[in-house]
Amino acid sequence: MGPRYKRLKREGRLQVAKHHWLPKFDGKNIVKGYSKHFAVDKLCAVFELRMLGYEISETYVDQLKVDVEHRRLANENKKRLKELEEQQDDWSDETFAFIAGHTSNGVPYGVTWGEMDDCEGDYLDEELPF
Repeated sequence: MGPRYKRLKREGRLQVAKHHWLPKFDGKNIVKGYSKHFAVDKLCAVFELRMLGYEISETYVDQLKVDVEHRRLANENKKRLKELEEQQDDWSDETFAFIAGHTSNGVPYGVTWGEMDDCEGDYLDEELPF
């Protein structure tokens, strides 16, 4: 388990922040400091600091919301790329250059690497119709 102050609920965080953390804080960005100290996201830190009477500009909050959305989209894209890579791994293996499918028993079938080597370049010998 982490430090106690990282496990506090909102009510506890507000009490600790008001009486112990804020008087000692000497950093540049109070939102970032609050967020890191109490292990909450920055939007939660803004909300709680406003509850404690601190004024935080709307433009800063809007930028935080944009950052959260960008991070969410980046995570979704990363997840999609991982899924695509896993699918591509299913398209070939050490035996098959291309796995066309699987039998009802789960055995893969398709074009083997040997068949692929045999066919490679055959189309170059044929005359093209144009």
